[in-house]
Amino acid sequence: MAKQHVRFTFEPNLIQEPLIYQLGHQFEVITNIRMADVDASVGWVVLELEGEPDEIERSIEWARSKGVRVDEPTLGDVVEG
Repeated sequence: MAKQHVRFTFEPNLIQEPLIYQLGHQFEVITNIRMADVDASVGWVVLELEGEPDEIERSIEWARSKGVRVDEPTLGDVVEG
C-alpha cells in the first residue's frame, strides 16, 4: 500500500458533483480529505489517497478526465492526523 497527497481544484460546474465519493467507490483507493475550501467560484481539496500505486495513478487520471485540475499539494496543505 502506498499513500499520495494530491490537490484537486474544481471548476464551478464540478463543485456539486460527488467526484471524491465516486473516486473512492470506482477505484480501490481510500480517500482521506486533509484540507478543503469551497465557494461559488472555485473549490479545492487536498486528499490523501491510499492504495496500490497503479490504482492511485488510475484514479488521478480519471479525475483529470472529469475536468479536475490535479496538482501536488503545496507546503502547509497537508495536515497530518
